[in-house]
Amino acid sequence: MSDVIEGLKPEAIWRYFCEISQIPRESKNEKEVAEYIISVAKKLNLPYKQDELGNVLVSKPASPGHEKAPAVCLQGHLDMVCEKNRDTVHDFLKDPITLLKDGDFIIADGTTLGADNGIGVAAELAIMEAKYMVHPSMEFLFTIDEETGLTGANGLKEGFLKAKTLINCDSEEDGALYVGCAGGKDTSIKFDIDWVTNPEGMKAVTVKITGLKGGHSGLDIALGRANANKQLNRVIWNVAEKFNIKLFSINGGSKHNAIPREADYMMLIPETEFDAFKNLIIEYEATLKTEFKGIEPDLKFVIEENAEYPARVFSADFQSRILNLIYALPHGVIAMSPDIPDLVETSTSLAIIKIDGGKFSILTSQRSSVATEIVDIADKVKATGLLAGGDVHQGGGYPGWSPNMDSKILKFMKETYKDLFGKEPEVKAIHAGLECGIIGEKTPGMDMISFGPTIISPHSPGEQVQISTVEKFWILLKETLKRIAEG
Repeated sequence: MSDVIEGLKPEAIWRYFCEISQIPRESKNEKEVAEYIISVAKKLNLPYKQDELGNVLVSKPASPGHEKAPAVCLQGHLDMVCEKNRDTVHDFLKDPITLLKDGDFIIADGTTLGADNGIGVAAELAIMEAKYMVHPSMEFLFTIDEETGLTGANGLKEGFLKAKTLINCDSEEDGALYVGCAGGKDTSIKFDIDWVTNPEGMKAVTVKITGLKGGHSGLDIALGRANANKQLNRVIWNVAEKFNIKLFSINGGSKHNAIPREADYMMLIPETEFDAFKNLIIEYEATLKTEFKGIEPDLKFVIEENAEYPARVFSADFQSRILNLIYALPHGVIAMSPDIPDLVETSTSLAIIKIDGGKFSILTSQRSSVATEIVDIADKVKATGLLAGGDVHQGGGYPGWSPNMDSKILKFMKETYKDLFGKEPEVKAIHAGLECGIIGEKTPGMDMISFGPTIISPHSPGEQVQISTVEKFWILLKETLKRIAEG
């Protein structure tokens, strides 16, 4: 066990979290961690089953004398978002996550931490292991591929779950009980690139924006953080108005559900214009530092001269269409909820720009707690892409989870929280996708709630989990199960 977590409580959660942090578990690469879950179930002599997608369900009988209590399913997802700083050497297909302690927080060394949803998974394993706690009949559901399409939850077959009460362990705010979430969908825009032979006698350079915080494009979208794709394009759009640049590569962002932290544009610039070009970039860096003062303190532009000269560049028309499209595409909060204070109702994120398979590709992500508003903002993105001559495709999306304020598990956990901690918990909905919406559709009558410890900046290398809130999360979970068992 890592010295970093030595002495932390609850010991079982931190021990299991440390162990799964040693297992690569990027979305769609969950086989090894699923095998680990099964190995724990075998060690504990608990029955388990695995469906064809890779979802794992472990069962545990009620503690003696509590067999008649209603069964409860604890649920979390096995995969994690794999993001790293550009100067971090890390292979998410084979390298373990390096855990570090910073005061009351556990962080990772230059990568995402995987507390989303590793802490929830570790809590399930800890309950599986617990010998003396009082609990009802339990199911422990470990889903795959939540982060890149919720395909594990989407693929659950009717009858896979028996319990009619679900506690999702994938929320990220201490003191909050979540009873609703946004639905979402992705919209992609693709182009065949119009290449032309490169002009001679120019300087090949790369302009990068780095140092941004990024974060979860649902949870952090209202924080005003800079989108690397949008802000670098803004600068290059203005540069192109003043200088004879020839673009040949654009790249930014890497995850559909993360705010882009870094982006780079590669281009040719006349030697005679290079100094003025650099000065303009420096001016825009100062402008953005002022605009994002207090939000993005590490924002930085980097200009590098390329060793290799490209064989071809974008045509003038294609360059213009792409720069205008990226500038015009919306990003950020579109509407706030009229019913729940401070809740984002609708948003869109310009997530990824890349050249892939000879195509120029843009991926955007839309979210809303109102189904018709998801369609509306996705169609606005589609219309913008069509105006630029792109080939637009919209994914099927996933459903939201409508709050049920009469939920039995909500009432039960509110009372339990107040008894334990002396105050009422907040009852919230979240502007992110939780698997509850899908599981609820597949299991009619399922009573659901979601909660967890405080996790800051998930989906970015700044991800951190607050140690003290993990213990509160554990205390509330154990007492809730005990009270359900006791009726």
